[in-house]
Amino acid sequence: MVRRTLFGALLCLPLLTAAAIITPTLDTSVLEEIFPTGVIDDAHCSSEDLERANDSQLNAIFRELLQTDFFSHFVVDLDAKCPLNEWRSGKDDDEEEEEFECDGGGIELDEDAEPLCSVAGGDDGDGFGGFGGFGGGGGDPFESSVLHSLNEQGFSSQPQRETFEWNQQTDMVVEGGDSLCDDDENLPETFWLDMCSNIKEGTETKIVNLALNPERNTGYNGTHIWKSIYEENCITTQDSCLEERVLYRLLSGLHTSTTVSIAKNYYAPSKRKNRVDWEPNPQYFMEKFQHHPEFIRNMHFSYVVMLRAIKKASSYLYEYDVQSRNIIDDEASKILLRRLLDTAILRSCSSVFSAFDESLMFQDQGVNIQQNFKGIFHNVSSILDCVQCQQCKLHGKMAMMGYGAALKILFVPQELLSLERNEVVALINTAARLSESLVEVRDLTALYWKAEREKKDLLDSSKTLSGLPADSLDVMDRTVGVVASLGRDNLISKDRENELVGLAMAKDPGLLVLGKHYASDPQRFLALTATLRGSGVALQSATATPDAIVVGSGLAGMAAALNILDRGGAVVMVEKEHLLGGNSNKASSGINGCCPNNDTYNDSLESFRNDTIRSAGKVAELDLIDILVGKSEEAVLWLKERANVDLSLLAQLGGHSHKRTHRPSNGMAGAEIIYHLQKELRSYEKSGGLKILVDTRVKELVLENDKVVGVSCESMLDQSMQEIRGDNVILATGGFASDRSKGSYLDQYRSELMSFPATAGGFSTGDGITLATSLGAATRDMDKIQIHPTGWVNPADPTNPTKVLAAELMRGVGGVLLNKEGKRFCNELGTRAYVTDKMLEADPYYLATGTWNPKSDVPTFFLVLSESAADDGRKHVDLYSHKGLLTKVEGVDALAKKMGVSPQTLTASLKSYQKSAKEGIDEFGKTSFRGVPSSDLSKEVFYVGTVTPVLHYCMGGIKIDTEGNVLKEDGSSIPGLHAAGEVTGGVHGNNRLGGNSLLECTVFGTIVGQKIPIKEGASLMSASATVQHEKRSNKALPELSLEELSKHNSREDIWVAIDGVVYDFTEFAHEHPAGFDSIFDLAGKDGTEAFFAVHNSNMLEDFEDDKKGILKS
Repeated sequence: MVRRTLFGALLCLPLLTAAAIITPTLDTSVLEEIFPTGVIDDAHCSSEDLERANDSQLNAIFRELLQTDFFSHFVVDLDAKCPLNEWRSGKDDDEEEEEFECDGGGIELDEDAEPLCSVAGGDDGDGFGGFGGFGGGGGDPFESSVLHSLNEQGFSSQPQRETFEWNQQTDMVVEGGDSLCDDDENLPETFWLDMCSNIKEGTETKIVNLALNPERNTGYNGTHIWKSIYEENCITTQDSCLEERVLYRLLSGLHTSTTVSIAKNYYAPSKRKNRVDWEPNPQYFMEKFQHHPEFIRNMHFSYVVMLRAIKKASSYLYEYDVQSRNIIDDEASKILLRRLLDTAILRSCSSVFSAFDESLMFQDQGVNIQQNFKGIFHNVSSILDCVQCQQCKLHGKMAMMGYGAALKILFVPQELLSLERNEVVALINTAARLSESLVEVRDLTALYWKAEREKKDLLDSSKTLSGLPADSLDVMDRTVGVVASLGRDNLISKDRENELVGLAMAKDPGLLVLGKHYASDPQRFLALTATLRGSGVALQSATATPDAIVVGSGLAGMAAALNILDRGGAVVMVEKEHLLGGNSNKASSGINGCCPNNDTYNDSLESFRNDTIRSAGKVAELDLIDILVGKSEEAVLWLKERANVDLSLLAQLGGHSHKRTHRPSNGMAGAEIIYHLQKELRSYEKSGGLKILVDTRVKELVLENDKVVGVSCESMLDQSMQEIRGDNVILATGGFASDRSKGSYLDQYRSELMSFPATAGGFSTGDGITLATSLGAATRDMDKIQIHPTGWVNPADPTNPTKVLAAELMRGVGGVLLNKEGKRFCNELGTRAYVTDKMLEADPYYLATGTWNPKSDVPTFFLVLSESAADDGRKHVDLYSHKGLLTKVEGVDALAKKMGVSPQTLTASLKSYQKSAKEGIDEFGKTSFRGVPSSDLSKEVFYVGTVTPVLHYCMGGIKIDTEGNVLKEDGSSIPGLHAAGEVTGGVHGNNRLGGNSLLECTVFGTIVGQKIPIKEGASLMSASATVQHEKRSNKALPELSLEELSKHNSREDIWVAIDGVVYDFTEFAHEHPAGFDSIFDLAGKDGTEAFFAVHNSNMLEDFEDDKKGILKS
């Protein structure tokens, strides 16, 4: 009979029904073993009480607390040397330790995946394992049976040596000669105050954002050493005293919680495996705990001890002075902390806060037992510096400090209690981690049984598939039905329809599975079946008239083309530049979407719509905005699922009420999106479905019988002309902000801005608008041109009219704007329009009239970041520094010298800013302060660059309807002519909301690509025909020296080293979306830092054939 405890709660989970869990083929007795029930040993509450309290109150509060600034930042020294190394080998203080290489420990990672052990990247493997082994403490911190024998006698066997290899070192529990339970004498009341003293904050301390470093699987394996520790110390709780049991169970509970975290976040994101987020491994979880339910009981006990400590310190914590850099957020932290403390008196939770009674410990015993107890705790804490995986070390140190703070609270007289900030942070985080582990145990168990049931169902279906039972026929029928509906709606060609029906009739397992789960969602079914191909469909040659000619190769053009190709169509893409991607390749803010995977931020389509309308102002085109917002979720999912773009980070940009801007975890949004879409398109090009013409400019549209039937093109290389016929033409040519010629659109509509630099490439000259208007197309909002306040002024080329955008993230993380006198002049977090207006007021004429004098020089300013602000925006800072746009200086005097301003004036400005940050508001109304410089300005590290207002985006353009049809002045459409992206007007009104440009391109490019009719017989060879290149092993490559590398630095011979591998980029440099010079600047050099400042390492997958060697270290 199944016990009614956690398993009873499991029966209520939406993932499974009771019938799904309890089947004759599954061992449900495991469930009875794995979940603790009844009274928790050495405590006075039951596991059921603890689970109930955690679900009803505690877990939700802990989750909210961990999202606050105060409780999400932990000060830690991750570079302290291992004391065990010095003790073992007598190394000097300045001698380097052996470096640990995190290779994934056998977990399946992408070839190009970055190491998981570094902070801000991965997380804990099996790092801190089941602690035990008790004995004396005090004296020499390594006076233990295991370690002492190693010190005296060395390794007794090769297996022992392998177990204790220091490049896999993890923490050890030490054992002294005396029994922990032997005791006498008394100790001072202050004895327990230094419980956390061995978790040192050395000279290399840093503030780590815990929200960016969750506990996950790094592959760092401490299994062998813990096995040895357990065996050699005969760890057991049998016949032990209470004090020994408490310490053992606390450490075992930590081991269990860590292992649960690993199981819940086991598989790293992988584009090869189509994993966007970390995924669980319920099988791993079950293997660890199926036969060891006592480990989960120890985790319950640990949680009870932490809750008891929190209750005992409630008076102290209730009045604790929570201070971070965000006063408003600190108030929220205080409210949440007090809510947690108040739960102790609630009926549903009161028992668990008092379940552990620390007064029963150390009774009728003297000094030794307390010294031994603390000594062992200190020993474990000390050896944390021997862990050579930074993620593991981070979580280990924080957990041990959380335990130390709890034990201090329990044993120190309350009138002497004093907790440092780090101890309070660790206390709450450790309790929260245990709270979350309780939830994860249920989740992982449910996932395990769900997977087991699916295996059984799959096995049963495979046995009966050949006989076509009723359920298989039903799946086949539904699959053919959704294919037929796509054909009727002209979303796929007749050939593609025949191909999919053939696959269904052949019982293709991939197609039938998709049909089973996505028949009710044809759009998702279409996207997910894009790469499924049959082998017997007759395909037409590449000389067929294309279904569409796409003019322009930015995101809008690529989205339109790929949607047509996926439906079995044929496309010709025409690009006047040599490289694909356009201005989309430069976009850095991200793409907005509501609301995929961000339910916790309380966003809604209505909120997103209101924000967009508010930004668009009086000229808002509500029909277009409704389409933009309503299809935003679909757009983000399409990029993630169809193109495998990493959009795992979520941010809140200026003008938005919620977090809804999706970004890559590593890399710039535009570059990532363009890279992946271009990769998908190139596969169709190789198979004949797509023809790309670069260095080709469309001069005019071909019109027959009032319908657009093609384009007339000119080669930019030899000026030869050609005419290309196609059933439809899609204009995706971008804006016009870079055309400063006489009579240009900029000259016609905003002549006063002709002297302003622009972020758009020199190719942004309004070609598509000219083509469309020549046929009578209407335009709208042509005077609406967005000025971005911060474009970088390159000191090496200050007059260049094209500027690199200084992303708003630079101000968001704490960048401060200063004028030529070194004084602040605005709220840096204001809207683009507001900050630009304050900048332009530096000009007297503009200040007096509100109108820009075209004869005036565009003013420049300084953007300054502290070291902590730079760390928050490290990806961008590294990129801008590499480009020479940001300079690093140390101390306010050096900063003043770099800026050419008075040190006294600059110091006064920064001191005033620090004062405002403490008060929570400044003279400009700024209320959010991140990255505030440290109090000692003479030692602060600054990053400084020059910025200027720049033309950034054209809201105006060709008039379109909600389907992307190009309209005339009378509202009628021009047959055969479509448009999407910045070439169009009306989507953004007066002002574009940040993150909506990539969204507009994806949404309207997709709409146009989905509606273009596909001719029968027009489908071309699929992407699946792409030639697969065998991956070359790095081991087979020759070693190359830096000297040899440096010889390959000409325009005809470009070798670059990235992450220890040398590549020949000579051919690719001419196709690089960001331009030839970006590659050529690295010729003959190590370009690792520059590459990872912009890209994800998976981009290197396409260059296997270009590897030349391994760079000698």
